[in-house]
Amino acid sequence: MGEANHKAMWTRRRLLLPLAGLLLVTPGCDWEGEDEFWHGENHRKPDWLTNVSVQRYAGDDDLLTAGLGKDGLASSTAPLPRDLNAPTARELRRYAIYSNYRALVDVSAGGGYGTLYGPNVDANGNVTDSQGRIPGVEYLGYADDGSGRENVTMMVQIPDSFNPDRPCLITATSSGSRGVYGGIPTAEWGLKRGCAVAYTDKGTGAAPHDLDNDTVPLIDGTRTSRRSAGDRAQFAAPLDNAAREAFVAAAPHRYAFKHAHSQRNPEKDWGRYTLQAIEFGIWAINEQVWEQRQRRLGRDDVLVIASSLSNGGGAAIAAAEADTEGWIDGVAVAEPNLNLPPDTGITVRRGGAAVPASGRTLYDYTTVANLLQLCAALDPDQANAPFASYYATLGSIPANRCAALAAAGTITGATTAQRAASAQAALRDYGWEPEAAALHASLGFFEVANAVAVTFANSLARASVADRLCGFSFSGVGAGQAPAPAPGVQLANMFAVGNGIPPSADVQLINDRDPRGPRRDLFSRSPDSLVDDANAAGAYCLRGLLTGQGAEAAALQAGQRDTLRTGNLRGKPTLIVHGRDDALLPVNHTSRPYLALNRQREGQGSRLSYIEVTNAQHFDAFNQLVPGYDTRYVPLHLYLNRALDAMYAHLRDGAPLPPSQVVRTVPRGGLPAQAPAITAANVPAFSNSPGSADRITVEGNTVRVPD
Repeated sequence: MGEANHKAMWTRRRLLLPLAGLLLVTPGCDWEGEDEFWHGENHRKPDWLTNVSVQRYAGDDDLLTAGLGKDGLASSTAPLPRDLNAPTARELRRYAIYSNYRALVDVSAGGGYGTLYGPNVDANGNVTDSQGRIPGVEYLGYADDGSGRENVTMMVQIPDSFNPDRPCLITATSSGSRGVYGGIPTAEWGLKRGCAVAYTDKGTGAAPHDLDNDTVPLIDGTRTSRRSAGDRAQFAAPLDNAAREAFVAAAPHRYAFKHAHSQRNPEKDWGRYTLQAIEFGIWAINEQVWEQRQRRLGRDDVLVIASSLSNGGGAAIAAAEADTEGWIDGVAVAEPNLNLPPDTGITVRRGGAAVPASGRTLYDYTTVANLLQLCAALDPDQANAPFASYYATLGSIPANRCAALAAAGTITGATTAQRAASAQAALRDYGWEPEAAALHASLGFFEVANAVAVTFANSLARASVADRLCGFSFSGVGAGQAPAPAPGVQLANMFAVGNGIPPSADVQLINDRDPRGPRRDLFSRSPDSLVDDANAAGAYCLRGLLTGQGAEAAALQAGQRDTLRTGNLRGKPTLIVHGRDDALLPVNHTSRPYLALNRQREGQGSRLSYIEVTNAQHFDAFNQLVPGYDTRYVPLHLYLNRALDAMYAHLRDGAPLPPSQVVRTVPRGGLPAQAPAITAANVPAFSNSPGSADRITVEGNTVRVPD
């Protein structure tokens, strides 16, 4: 919408809603029978929305912190359920908010928590004595296609401070493969401003189907038998009982996860799910706030900003591209996952030189990282990289991976050091920025690329858990790293502590093709190997699904085509912030070329600005958790908040958006785990008129990024 339309819209709202309504909780309302008018249309619960519940949270249990407050979220003492083997839904919710917040945000005071961001920092950036608890109501429900198998979790939070005279809503689609609370740090910005927040797990989720015992998670994270759950299951693997029993007999102690094993390729629908969350949000707002039940707020009456980070940020972009009906007014996202189509003709140049590669898909570059990172970590030039010293605990495995890569001709070198340097060079040649070199050791050790590659391979190919694509499965581990049941306590609480993309919460990646028998992938060997090489053959198999032929490869390639972005944001003002050092979603494959793709599609109508932040990477939580990150990296989360501030001011007041630019931050420095506290000087603001040395431009099909 243009500024004139926004001004008219707010004028209309003031006429329609002269009084602020009261928040009402109506859990017993017969929503199916609603027939009040929504600006002339029947206002009914969306046909796809099922299993709806509503709960008020206040006092010792609120929307943002689950009663924990700013200090509780920062505490290393988790809010454990009283009975870890049988947590209640409310306990799981509190634990999930705690775990997801801390997984995405650096909660150390030195990193900026409590001074630059956090529940106690108000909407205007002022540090307060408040614990930041925000009371209100929370709706929960499923989006389903009528089969009872889709069951995408949707949630809407409406704070008591919601003002129907200035109604606003933001999206907080889950990051990564997390459950519905996996966007809670993004939601914080909206809740502080009195905006409603629309969440969705986008067809992913943390809690698995335990195939041994045939138990599944419900919408609130509690578990029950698959038979008892029926169509209320948050996820059940699409296997009939005979097929499940046959699989368990062949491969006991395995778990099916929704993102990997739903056989729906949910990524193709992340935009649709985010739009549905917005629709759910506006319906829920109307259930709570009205004037004499005579007028309804429609999609043209509520200011809507699509937001989130990582996969959630990619979902917001996908929603904006798919939004033909005008649900979304603006977009502000961080480090989005964006799959670009091939053959766009786009070139990325940094400091005058063309980057070696750009515009590849997530599955493409992740399968390259999965092959190379364990070896690249041994590069002598990166001996002081975070977590590089931990590679000694892996014994000869990284060197064996280097040898396997060299034998296959993927890298060169006669010594391990030479091969590791070759692996680092290969990563740079495939589009990683030089600044990302220091991150390959830690990401390789944590099996990040392996986890992403296995999950997305299964998802894109719509593979069954029983297929064990490329010989991979998910299980707990016992003696000798062999498959074993995950601890019952972990399974009972996985809704809260899992990330939906193992390794996570004591569920590990398993190499079922190890010649000695199935075992944890990191400590396994290829079928034809006499040494542990972290299953180099499995990594090559995953890569081959993209580059090879055969039914499985064709299925994956078709699935990937369904996830490609168009670049058409339909004229919506959009801000993308991304860390230059990102080693998970490299800027050369995501935000940089997307800027040019959008300009290709929208020309002079483009309203996208791209902000690249130096000394920022993908995992803010690692700034606290991994020694050495604290000295090198600033919080990208702060810049997402600033992007939301800028977008809100643009939509409300017509303030200009900052143009595309590089923001040059200052690392905290010091010694690992002893970095001095961050200050405002480390994290400069956006510029409304960046100089030529900082301005990012698009000329034809070329993106030019200053060095």
